[in-house]
Amino acid sequence: MDTSYDELVAAAMAHPFEGWDFSELNPRMREESTSWSYARLARSALAGAGAALDLGTGGGELLSMLGPLPPRTIATEGWAPNVDVARRRLEPLGVEVVDVTAAPSELPVPDASMDVVLNKHEEFDPAEVARVLRPGGTFVTQQVGGRDLEGLNEALGAPPLEYAEHDLAGSVRDVERCGLRVTASGEEFPPTRFTDIGAVVLFLRIAPWQVGEFTLDAYDAPLRALHDRIRADDGFDVWAHRFHLVAERT
Repeated sequence: MDTSYDELVAAAMAHPFEGWDFSELNPRMREESTSWSYARLARSALAGAGAALDLGTGGGELLSMLGPLPPRTIATEGWAPNVDVARRRLEPLGVEVVDVTAAPSELPVPDASMDVVLNKHEEFDPAEVARVLRPGGTFVTQQVGGRDLEGLNEALGAPPLEYAEHDLAGSVRDVERCGLRVTASGEEFPPTRFTDIGAVVLFLRIAPWQVGEFTLDAYDAPLRALHDRIRADDGFDVWAHRFHLVAERT
């Protein structure tokens, strides 16, 4: 017997979540991979580096897998619930975790002190990145573009993302204005499938930027309609928006 809408939603609302690992949504939310690997780009940049800064480390899930890490590695996190999670995971590896909830755009390191700055899906200030990189240092970022999962917002009758104009062209322009030279980049729209409404609700809970001020009451009717659509079509297909760039401090 099919699990009801109310059962799926109740389970999604009760599900515990910490850190920044979306893999527990698999296989109920499946996003196809991009043609590039952020982890591979990051490892390449870290090879031989003496000092690295990871912006928005989440729970430290990815950084912990990129070893061996440089002798001086610092990670920032601006979402309070993740700070202790990151410290438990990363401090045993010799990584200093800095809580930047009070000033997330200000990088807590001196000028020209980093060989590498890493950033996966975190907002950044190009001028700050340029400030902390040594000449010849490398910035590696993968970003969630402004059209990410826009079909989900449309299905729910929700406003578009607040950063809807965020894309590769604009980011390249911004980093180049700050003295960085882009050496590699790419932008893609990987297909993404939700297989039940519970996965949709859990995603909206842990990704509050997708639909601002999301509540079950406010979106009850469109969520129930989407539940029926998923059951009829064996899933709900939308497209992610990802882009990356690698840049060198000149």
